[in-house]
Order: sequence, then structure tokens, then C-alpha cells
Amino acid sequence: MDRAKSFGIIRTVTALLIAFAAAFALIALISKTPLESIRVFALRPFESKRYFGNIIENAIPLIFSGLAMSVLFQTNLFNLGGEGVFYISGALIAPAAIFISLPSGVHQSALIVLGALVGATVMLIPGFIRAKYNGSELVTSLMLNNMLLGAGLFLLTGKLRDPLAGAQISYLFEKTSLLPVIVPGTRIHAGLVIALVCAALVYIFLYKTKWGYMLRMTGINASFAKYSGINTFAVILMAHILAGLLFGMGSAVENIGMHKRFEWSGLPGYGFDGCAIAMLAGSNPAGVIGVALFVGYLRIGADMAARLADVPTEMISVLQSLILLLISAERFLYHFRQRWIEKGAPKGVRK
Repeated sequence: MDRAKSFGIIRTVTALLIAFAAAFALIALISKTPLESIRVFALRPFESKRYFGNIIENAIPLIFSGLAMSVLFQTNLFNLGGEGVFYISGALIAPAAIFISLPSGVHQSALIVLGALVGATVMLIPGFIRAKYNGSELVTSLMLNNMLLGAGLFLLTGKLRDPLAGAQISYLFEKTSLLPVIVPGTRIHAGLVIALVCAALVYIFLYKTKWGYMLRMTGINASFAKYSGINTFAVILMAHILAGLLFGMGSAVENIGMHKRFEWSGLPGYGFDGCAIAMLAGSNPAGVIGVALFVGYLRIGADMAARLADVPTEMISVLQSLILLLISAERFLYHFRQRWIEKGAPKGVRK
């Protein structure tokens, strides 16, 4: 590993340590029993199989979202349409999960494929506008999110809502549509295997294929890539399609893996979470898995600290925001970076 990459790891670990120190200081200020609150937050998620399973369950949709955003970031695209894609993909697979009965295995596979196709189709809209007209994918995707939320809510309230449920949720999914639990005593479902396979495939695509190379080169310098003969129009569309597939699959897996109905009455937040995870992972698919598990751990710890101690769950938002602030700040530890790289350089090229 070269020293520039190793410094990136050091920089991330330093940011995490600073954020944790700030979180513990905050707990000490607001909690009547700070030591117990810190113990609950930091250690309780590992004290039982069920709690540890909660971490993995929370990480599954985050892996899909982080992978999708990693693909976009590698292409130097900043598209936040994952929020809307997650929502509309879940809303559109719901009728097929409710009103259609297929053999187990076939039903789940069909729903995941349907979710992926919906996601890819939706993401083509901001992708085409960016590739054809150089329109900001950030603006178009944010506008699209609200449109997709409105369409999904219309479908939920008008066609899918169960009048006997007492809440704005759909009818029950068919049992054949639900993903099986693979770890007894937890709710860890087969979506974990699908997420890990997707992470491996995305890694291979980005770093072992010519299409991944074209995608990364377009992200580094689109003008140079175009001058070199790379079809940047196709690359931008390809990045959006792949990201949409991952967002849509993640939505389908989350809905049929963790829920028995379509229950989202608002944007679920996974699109923005994916942005944070991809940033922390350096847009590396292998790193996305670890970061997703780490974020899942933080959320379960914060939830337990809120339920079993006297710490508000909003603390996790403060912690996550501080981590992102430090990671995204280009000048954070900048001078140490220069010294670190120069220290490892051959004597003849050192200053």
C-alpha cells in the first residue's frame, strides 16, 4: 500500500476517534449516569446474538446504497436520487408482493429484479439530462425525489392501504414473497448474501473490467477521457443505470426482508446514508461493507442508549455529521499528509 492510501486510512481513523471523543463528551454533559450511558452505547450491541443481529440487519440496505453512491462518486457524479428510487421501487414491488402468488424462490427473485429495473429506469432520467445537456444531476435528482414520493404515496393511499391496519401501510405481503431468515434467533435474512455478492461484483466491475476503467477515468478527468476516445455519454448513463439497479435491489431486499407490508410513508433516508457511507469508504466497494456495519453499530448503540439510559437518539446524527465534516474537509490533517508522503519518498526526491 502506498503512503498516500495509508494516510487516508489514518485520516479516517483519526476523524472517527475525534468524533467518538466528542460524542462521549456530549454524553457526559447531558447524562445523569454518563459512564453507564457510554457503556450501553459502546458495548451493549455486542452483548447478545439478537443485538448483534440488529447491527447486520441495519447494515444490509446501507451496503446497497453505499455501493450505488460509490459507483456515482467514482464517475465524479453527485446524484442524491437514491432517496426517491428507494421509495418508488418499494412502492412498485408492493402490488406484486401483495396480489401475485408465485412459488417461493421465484417470487422473491422476481421482486428483486423488478425493484432493480424500476431503480435503473428512474435513475436514467437525471443521468440522461446530465449526459445529453450537462444538467446538474444534483438538482434534477433532488427535484425527482419529491415527485417520486408523491407518486408512491398516491399508490399507497389509493390502491394498497389496508383499511383494517389503523395506519398508512399496505396489505400484507404474500408469504412466498418474503426473504428467509438465515441466522436463527435474529432477523438476518438472505438479503445479506445478496448484498455481499453485489459488493464483490461491483468491485470486480470497477477495478477488473474495461468498463469500470472507463468509468473511473471519466470521473478523474472527463475531458481527457473523451479526448482519449471514451464515450463519456455512455459512461454517464452506465453509471446511473448501475446505481439505479443497486438502489432498486436494496429497496426490494429491505422491504421483503425486514417488513411484511409496505410501510414507508416518507422517504426512508437510505439515499443520503449511502452518500455518507461511500464518502467514509473512499468510494471503495470493499470498504462499503465495513462502513455500513459500523454505521449500523452506531445506530443500534444510540437506540439502546436512548431506551436503556437517558441519551437522546439525535446524538447519532451529531456523531455522523461530525465524522462527515472531518472526512470531507480537504485541509483536515493536510500538513501531516505532506510530511507523511515525503517521509516515504526516495531521498533524491525529498524536499
